[in-house]
Amino acid sequence: MGPLIPNGFIEEGWAYAIAVVLGFFFGMILEASGFSTSRKLVGSFYGYDFTVVRVFFTASVTAMVGLLYFNYMGWVDISRLYVMPTYFWPILTGGVIMGLGFVLGGFCPGTSMCAAAIGKIDAIVFVIGSFAGILIFSEAFPLIEDFYYSSNMGRLRIHESMGISSGLFAFLFTMIALIVFVVATFIMRRVKKVEY
Repeated sequence: MGPLIPNGFIEEGWAYAIAVVLGFFFGMILEASGFSTSRKLVGSFYGYDFTVVRVFFTASVTAMVGLLYFNYMGWVDISRLYVMPTYFWPILTGGVIMGLGFVLGGFCPGTSMCAAAIGKIDAIVFVIGSFAGILIFSEAFPLIEDFYYSSNMGRLRIHESMGISSGLFAFLFTMIALIVFVVATFIMRRVKKVEY
């Protein structure tokens, strides 16, 4: 059955409308989870609040197991899902830049928009800086285009790179997530920065 747009169940023209609705609810959930607060977001870097890490693992495990189950039931054809090509060095460089921006600014792109929407000044400054960075990147792109498309490794999937089945990878990843939850909870209780 799914994905719905590539299989023709929903016309492609609806993609942006669906994205706006999903984005609205995603932002609402971010705000309700406290992700509009930069102190909570950078807590994992400083070792006093691992909410972001726990939410990341929860979302990853839920999506991964859900997709595998939906594929098994024939509701989603995983082979039709788009997987971005892996450009190793450009992705690594972008990850370092975004990580530094996250630590220094206290937001990632999504959470900064969420916090800016409720009027947080630090987030508004972060969003302005993000747009300035996008503008600079766009204008400088001809100079870095060769690097941007370098070290193309194709459309990689982690379980294929490791030579294991997707089910085994999902199981191992879930076990790692559970261990991370236990360790993060232990650390947060020791630091006593978060109320339980």
